[in-house]
Amino acid sequence: MHFTAKRLSLRAQQFERCPMLFNRRRFLFTLAASVTASAIISSAVPTVSYAAQEPINTGYFSTIAIKGHDPVAYFTQSKPVEGSEKFQYSWMGATWHFSSAKNLEAFKADPESYAPQYGGYCAWAVAHGDTASIDPNAWKIVSGKLYLNYSPNIQRQWERDISGNIKSGNANWPKVLE
Repeated sequence: MHFTAKRLSLRAQQFERCPMLFNRRRFLFTLAASVTASAIISSAVPTVSYAAQEPINTGYFSTIAIKGHDPVAYFTQSKPVEGSEKFQYSWMGATWHFSSAKNLEAFKADPESYAPQYGGYCAWAVAHGDTASIDPNAWKIVSGKLYLNYSPNIQRQWERDISGNIKSGNANWPKVLE
């Protein structure tokens, strides 16, 4: 009993000198306990198996391609333009919106010429063997083909080696759909 009282007295003196030390220890202990509990729980929960990717990127809860933007406008107006439900067309399991009847008719006549590469998934992600959503404002036309990217920042990374990324993307594209 004398030993325990002496030990408690020593701890009280240490706490007075450095209260953060005790708070840090408490934090680290709590963190370690949380990590251990998470590991136990996650090993008991079955993993989810995801189905193959859709050939056209429409997001999780939609059937609309390019987040509703007109694919033809990238070529004719050199900018992303939101499409309208008034001018829509179903192709490759997705709904495509257009800003005008003229653009809708152009797409219907030759959808492969206007549809973005890699099904509208992020070109940088596909070049690296994965898929990702896109920002319709992060785009580039290269050799008559439309490439979309996740964000303007990713677009800049993709542009550092456009030909290499296109080559990798073309090689990876069939595999990322599996």
